[in-house]
Amino acid sequence: MTTDPLRPLTGLRVVELGNYIAAPTAGRLLADFGAEVVKIERPRTGDELRTWRLYGGDTSLLYRTINRSKRSVELDLRTDEGRDAVLALLRRSDALIENFRPGTLDRWGLTTDVLAEANPELVVARVSAFGQTGPMSQRPGFAAVAEGFGGMRELVGDPDRPPARVGVSIGDSIAGLYAAFGVVMSLLDRERRRAADAAPVTPVERGVDVALHEAVFSMMESLIPDYSAFQVTRRRTGGRMEGIAPSNAYACAEGSVVIAGNGDSIFVRLMRTLGRDDLADDPDLAGNAGRWARRDELDAAIEAWTSVRPRAEVLAALDDASVPAGPIYRAADIVEDPQYLARRMVQELPVEIDGRPRAVAFPGVVPLLGETSLPVAHLGPDLGADNDWLAALLAEDDR
Repeated sequence: MTTDPLRPLTGLRVVELGNYIAAPTAGRLLADFGAEVVKIERPRTGDELRTWRLYGGDTSLLYRTINRSKRSVELDLRTDEGRDAVLALLRRSDALIENFRPGTLDRWGLTTDVLAEANPELVVARVSAFGQTGPMSQRPGFAAVAEGFGGMRELVGDPDRPPARVGVSIGDSIAGLYAAFGVVMSLLDRERRRAADAAPVTPVERGVDVALHEAVFSMMESLIPDYSAFQVTRRRTGGRMEGIAPSNAYACAEGSVVIAGNGDSIFVRLMRTLGRDDLADDPDLAGNAGRWARRDELDAAIEAWTSVRPRAEVLAALDDASVPAGPIYRAADIVEDPQYLARRMVQELPVEIDGRPRAVAFPGVVPLLGETSLPVAHLGPDLGADNDWLAALLAEDDR
């Protein structure tokens, strides 16, 4: 199927019926590694993400990032023509990813039975707020809702303030990762069945069902077991992690750092670096439970040391002591950092904005399959850039 060891999904075709971030993230991951991902967009307006955080031009860099390395085709799925075109494309494809509210494709005539008839081996991955089944399945929802329902939002922020949110659509991105994993897992199963000359698993028999809130919930570690066994209810702890100390963000004379001094031996090295042998040798602090009980005292001791030193000096001293620590970066720091640049994790690509070409930095491809990131094939396409390609492909049926 593929001859490129660094693009192992080359030769696969995936149809993406998705807006916003979750399903398109799954498509992006598959496209990064060689799959031909055909993004179907509504005519004239396309994916609404095209205008989110639009600082210039007519297509946001958010869209260009999430939809890189894909094709864009305009089709109106509410029409017979659009429906027939999608089915014709699915006959020639390996997988379908969608993130409409459950039942939407059915209303457009793209039921599971119809998909299975078009392609009995088609892998179908669906992303929705609450999944395809259950009493809440028909409810709409974005990542913000899922992060609250999945338990994450309650743990983000300071304890004396309402729950906060991380600055990205983390629930969507996690769901996208699961959807991509589900597609690859199902395609692996398909190849094994082919090799064994066994009957395929059809879309009717099995689909990949990713609920945003369940994707978030799966990241919550021992939240439920701790409650179930010990009636422990986790609380917001600001920059700390419940039950782990010292591990926090600390201000320097300029900038800030994260220090993770919560390992037993690491804690001793950290305290000696601070000149606090009294804390390093305190038997009550030899274990994590004792350190957590005195977390405020430890954080105060650490910040008394970091706050009078430049960030570079703090990090150099901690590196010499083998204490895990790192800077808290902004975008300007990332694009110049040697570690990111050495692994080609920041890549400049040409973008035309308001009629002028510009070299713009974009994130690289994760994970690495060699020493550096794979090059991004191309940025998210203009709306309908591949309409002619689809017309030519489907015209082959008439020959």
